[in-house]
Amino acid sequence: MTIRMTVAGSRVDTAGRLPVENPATGTVFAEAPDCTAAQLDEAVAAATAAQPGWAALTEDERRSHLLECGKLLASVADETARLLSAEQGKPLSAALAEVELAAGWFGHTAELSLPVEKLVRDASCDITLTREPYGVVAAIAPSNFPIILAMCKVAPALLAGNTVVLKPSPQTPLSTLRIGEVLQDCLPPGVLNVVSGADALGESLTTHPGVRLVSFTGSVETGRTIARHAAGRFTPVVLELGGNDPAIVLPGADVDAIAPALFGAALANSGQFCAAVKRVYAPRELAGRLAERLADLAGRAVVGDGSDPATEYGPLISRAQRDRVAALVAAAVEAGARVITGGSVPEGPGHFYPPTVLTDLPPGTALETEEQFGPVIPVIGYDDVDEAVARANATEFGLGASLWGDERRGRELAGRLDCGTVWVNTHGDLRHNVPFGGTKSSGVGVEYGYLGLLAYTRPKVLNVAGPQG
Repeated sequence: MTIRMTVAGSRVDTAGRLPVENPATGTVFAEAPDCTAAQLDEAVAAATAAQPGWAALTEDERRSHLLECGKLLASVADETARLLSAEQGKPLSAALAEVELAAGWFGHTAELSLPVEKLVRDASCDITLTREPYGVVAAIAPSNFPIILAMCKVAPALLAGNTVVLKPSPQTPLSTLRIGEVLQDCLPPGVLNVVSGADALGESLTTHPGVRLVSFTGSVETGRTIARHAAGRFTPVVLELGGNDPAIVLPGADVDAIAPALFGAALANSGQFCAAVKRVYAPRELAGRLAERLADLAGRAVVGDGSDPATEYGPLISRAQRDRVAALVAAAVEAGARVITGGSVPEGPGHFYPPTVLTDLPPGTALETEEQFGPVIPVIGYDDVDEAVARANATEFGLGASLWGDERRGRELAGRLDCGTVWVNTHGDLRHNVPFGGTKSSGVGVEYGYLGLLAYTRPKVLNVAGPQG
């Protein structure tokens, strides 16, 4: 199958090729187009030309297009999931679930409505507040959940009346490009353009003078670069960046009861999830027991090629990411941490790293303060809850956090955690109707739900004077 970019409703190829690797084997299995500067200009120009007509449709008409997009995506879910599993490494069942979630996202987004607010209505004037689209949206998706994190940008942007130029990660372009091809059957030409290329293409897209808003999910470093470029043109941004989510186990918690949920929240997508649990704080008297329970779960986890139905956890996305995770663990051990299970790169092909549990992590170790983005769970003992809250907040990240144990105590402590979302007795529960975003270096703005839709609009006031004389 030859998969092409989509520009102005047409399939577009290019001489330049982008190698795509299967992280389970470490070998290149396919190629994607490497978009040229001229083709990027064409994509932005197509989106610019299509935007007035798209915005002129009624909201219900755009809503109908979104519903049709969801149906079409659902119809190619199996094919798309196979591509996603091959290029990202996740188990085929997880890939299929992601595509189905993305298809459903169009339907959920179609249930939303843009508000019309009457601010003042009296003898002096009639003032109404509406929401208008920005114009052309640059949407850039990451490699960990490339389909759902792209469609949760595309769907609200389109409903709001914007047009989109979508760029997937160069590590996982194929499934997104295929979706771009499919969705042309239910969208006017130029409304959704999908281009692929290396990281330099992302910079060219976000700095393009035709782009009116940038929506990016990815690393803090890239997010900072985008923010700097956007500031020069006063271009609005929505940035969902990294997370280093803490989980605080409260005194008296039932370790055996919470361990499976904690393990699942930490190992989601082999730890390659911005809202995964990255570090666990537990009362010192419970930390050892919790680490042992998590290590037992880690030892029974099935790690392998995503094409194997028995696989529960796939590889990391690249050799560089696997090596970074291994280096963080090695540095922690050198600083005095103790590995309970895992902790070493397995022999054989692919970018695999085993589920790993550590204890006795010294304060300030990089494994605590940085986002490792891998299947590693440091269990850190504390003497009082104030200490745990302080250490949980003592990083540049502020995406999510969770508290485990007594619900009343969890509610009391939630306000002291410096992050966008606090969960109690769960973690990483993201929903289409609940806004999601972070503080500090974890991002700017929110996505999902009503507030996520508003992020793709700007307010406009109409002020009509009352009768004169």
